[in-house]
Amino acid sequence: MKQLRNILIGTLMALGVLLPATAQADVIPDNVTPAEQKENTVDVKEIVFGHIGDSYEWHITTWGNTPITIPLPIIVHSSATGWHVFLSSRLEENGGSYEGFSIAPEGSKYEGKLVEHDAAGNEVRPLDISITKVTLALLINSLLLLVIVLSVAHWYRKHPQDSAAPGGFVGFMEMFIMMVNDDIIKSCVGPKYRKFAPYLLTAFFFIFINNLMGLVPFFPGGANVTGNIAITMVLALCTFVAVNLFGTKTYWKDIFWPDVPWWLKVPVPMMPFIEFFGIFTKPFALMIRLFANMLAGHMAMLVLTCLIFISASMGPALNGTLTVASVLFNIFMNALELLVAFIQAYVFTMLSAVFIGLAQEEHKGKVVK
Repeated sequence: MKQLRNILIGTLMALGVLLPATAQADVIPDNVTPAEQKENTVDVKEIVFGHIGDSYEWHITTWGNTPITIPLPIIVHSSATGWHVFLSSRLEENGGSYEGFSIAPEGSKYEGKLVEHDAAGNEVRPLDISITKVTLALLINSLLLLVIVLSVAHWYRKHPQDSAAPGGFVGFMEMFIMMVNDDIIKSCVGPKYRKFAPYLLTAFFFIFINNLMGLVPFFPGGANVTGNIAITMVLALCTFVAVNLFGTKTYWKDIFWPDVPWWLKVPVPMMPFIEFFGIFTKPFALMIRLFANMLAGHMAMLVLTCLIFISASMGPALNGTLTVASVLFNIFMNALELLVAFIQAYVFTMLSAVFIGLAQEEHKGKVVK
């Protein structure tokens, strides 16, 4: 299934790049002006990267020619003028610049980010702690997860332990939590699993909720939170801390003095270097795996949707065929992404549990009573 998904995503991305050029070259009449051609051309790159990227406003929809957006608070600190707090709508109201700040244009090394200019006219990044689209989505999804967890906990506080098994949503959540706890955490971490269960359960449901909300096509869903590498980096960093901060003496001994022939350790510490390097490659792999899979799924669905508008000028037969194909493939991709949303949360939690379990290993010769 993974190979099928990768092949499908690669094909769709190639179509998204090639079809606009084909449509413009073959179908556009000679009497169309360059301005009209530009206005009627679907910019696939802008649509795709505009959705998966971060921004200082949340675009909901376009009603006629009026874009409906939620302006978000910009909070920056300039080394020259101090703190500034204002809504992102101020930038648009003042021609793209407000209080000396503006959005870096395309081609800039800070493209899409808020910048100011120094005395020499160079672009300078201020300290930026603004509430962006991804940040707001992260807060909303975290609040949703908190409501779900607290509502389930409230049910258990009101019912004694020997009462009837819960049904409905609480019963579903109990099944879900026990599955993660027993099948992933307990079996992978080992006897000390209780110590790490709160973090691993939180990581699983945090990733799963954000993955699901990213598939919802309307506000407050649709934001590509887990497709943002900064989010996956923080998650991987948490696993990195849990593995190495609570690692046993045996774990560190196997890193700096592994049980391999002596000539692999002295005079050139080849194996200790490889083992030490592995400390950092494991969380890096966790970060890239989650980021790349969720990003690719969003891009594939956006390219599929864009096929309808790209083929609009190619005639009714081709446009109708591609529209039907786009809708059918979009339904398939959405169903596949629902599965991927669960699988990626499962895999991240399982690998984190395996890494933590390996770090809890005791000396093989020690008898535990």
